[in-house]
Amino acid sequence: MTLKVYNTLSRKKEEFVPLQPGKVNMYVCGPTVYNYIHIGNGRPVIFFDVVRRYLEFQGYAVNYVTNFTDVDDKMIRKAEEEGTTVPQLAETYIQAFLEDIKALGVHEASLNPRVTENIQEIIDFIADLESKGFAYESRGDVYYRTTKFSDYGKLSHQNLDELQYGIRIEVDDRKENPQDFVLWKAAKRGEIAWESPWGQGRPGWHIECSAMVRKYLGDTIDIHGGGFDLTFPHHECEIAQTEALTGEPMANYWMHNAFLNIDNEKMSKSLGNGILIRDLIKAIKPEVFRFFMLSAHYRNPLNFSDESLKQAANGLERIQNAYDNLKHRLNTASQERALEEGLEDRVATIANRFNEKMSDDFNTPDAITAIFDLVAEANLYLQQERATTAAIQLFIDQLHSFDRVFGILSQASEELLDEEIEQLIVDRTEARKSKNWARADEIRNLLTEKGIFLEDTPQGIRWRRK
Repeated sequence: MTLKVYNTLSRKKEEFVPLQPGKVNMYVCGPTVYNYIHIGNGRPVIFFDVVRRYLEFQGYAVNYVTNFTDVDDKMIRKAEEEGTTVPQLAETYIQAFLEDIKALGVHEASLNPRVTENIQEIIDFIADLESKGFAYESRGDVYYRTTKFSDYGKLSHQNLDELQYGIRIEVDDRKENPQDFVLWKAAKRGEIAWESPWGQGRPGWHIECSAMVRKYLGDTIDIHGGGFDLTFPHHECEIAQTEALTGEPMANYWMHNAFLNIDNEKMSKSLGNGILIRDLIKAIKPEVFRFFMLSAHYRNPLNFSDESLKQAANGLERIQNAYDNLKHRLNTASQERALEEGLEDRVATIANRFNEKMSDDFNTPDAITAIFDLVAEANLYLQQERATTAAIQLFIDQLHSFDRVFGILSQASEELLDEEIEQLIVDRTEARKSKNWARADEIRNLLTEKGIFLEDTPQGIRWRRK
């Protein structure tokens, strides 16, 4: 099945053809580690995790790199406020980031390079740009000469005149042109800094990704991703830097996810409506937030609200309950190997529909519809008195296959109960046998308080966690 990807550069869907058969080099811009990540940061983190998972699902070996910006102006100010050093601040929030994305079911990157580990490569990159006439030094700073790169603006589809008159740029007499951007910043007294041919300083924001992409993935990569807000200036500047140096396309496919709004308003510091991921997942299951993030196409804005979270929770519960019911029924099902006529074809049709939607620019909401189709088919099958292990396993395997991409199913129901809860379930069963309904209800309520929900079925008691 042909995979098509919307390329921001061409503004159209294109057939995905990697540079090397069976391999994908993918770079996604990571966080500046001066604070905990908020739910807006969660959208690219989750979406590009699903992109990576689906590529792997299709058999590609994916080299997935996402960086940490561990030195910049924000970090210097934050370190001063907290009375710590920039490296100590970075370490604290890098570990927090890794904890948060693990809770969201995000797979570890192949590599997480840090700016401070690649200073020499960045300096060399800037020096090479300077030797080619694309960079110039001014009072200890080094700037990129945008007028020399004729394609500047091709990603955001703007030209230099539009950029000059359409975007507010602070007047800076150190620049030859207002659109020129900094590659190397001269250090102020007391700031963290490194020696360079232009004096002590540190890298500008855009140059770090160009240098690290080239070092770890090569001159041209398959996919470069990030939030829509990075299209300009960050990714535009990356293209200018890299392609001026190498003469080759920096990436063949540029992908950008749309914004996350909160109660129909854009997230902003002034509104104070940012919600930290670590706070959110104390209130809801991480899988619910992940499912919510995939409920809209990545190029469409997504609105976060109590109602949208509730809808996501209800939708995910339908899928989870079907999965748990299948696992439970497997214990008492007939061992017959024969499948009901047409069942295998119906499941295969649903699987093909899932792949068709995911291959159409990672259309996760329509792929979720295919998962619900499988759930409906499974629920209908479970109504039969005589269910077979072969049929039930077919449904379970297909749900597992979908979940390899989405990462939304909880395996909690497969965990062992502790001895206290096991004994309570036994006691409740005995109470029901002796028609001690008050005791049975008392135990059910106690288990509910512990987050264990019981369901009496013809095949026995099944349980699930809250």
